[in-house]
Amino acid sequence: MESVKLIDFKKIKDGKYLKNYELHYTNKLGHDKTYEIVSYRDLESIDDIGSHVGGVVIAGLHEGKLLLLREFRMGVNRFVYNLCAGRREYGESIEDCAARELYEETGLSLKRIVETFRPAYGALTLSDAANQLVIAELEGEISDHTEEDELIEAGFYDKEQVQRLLEEEPFSSRAQFVAYSFTKGLFDQ
Repeated sequence: MESVKLIDFKKIKDGKYLKNYELHYTNKLGHDKTYEIVSYRDLESIDDIGSHVGGVVIAGLHEGKLLLLREFRMGVNRFVYNLCAGRREYGESIEDCAARELYEETGLSLKRIVETFRPAYGALTLSDAANQLVIAELEGEISDHTEEDELIEAGFYDKEQVQRLLEEEPFSSRAQFVAYSFTKGLFDQ
């Protein structure tokens, strides 16, 4: 049995935010195959695929409560509970990205970053996008600084409230796991 080997790729569409690519590879039996992905970036080489940290995801805590965003997501045509997150701007550190995205989506500020995790992929079957999870203590008052096309309702929730949301509401997978971990005390200090 051979290993899977990526041979080459080509851009098939250049959208406003996403670029579509066809990847040509051989599977473990040596058969030629084609796979399709999207990327936020223009890919220059095979080694460029999956090599860039594109943004941040924030598990925000304040006075024993977890920050969750109830937001309308076009990709699923409904409101879902999610974490504050966003794309990193050119030259921006993960910490600066977290502070900017937090303010833009909630009006809150970073009080202290507790931990920053290594990059993780959010949609392995569709994209090469990688983000870093930041656990942070937050401060300030929630206020709306969102863009006109964003519908985001930010709120702090205690363990009981989060458990109820997990039982009754749709979540993004990352927010679901962070929320579950929160209810089990993994973020207790």
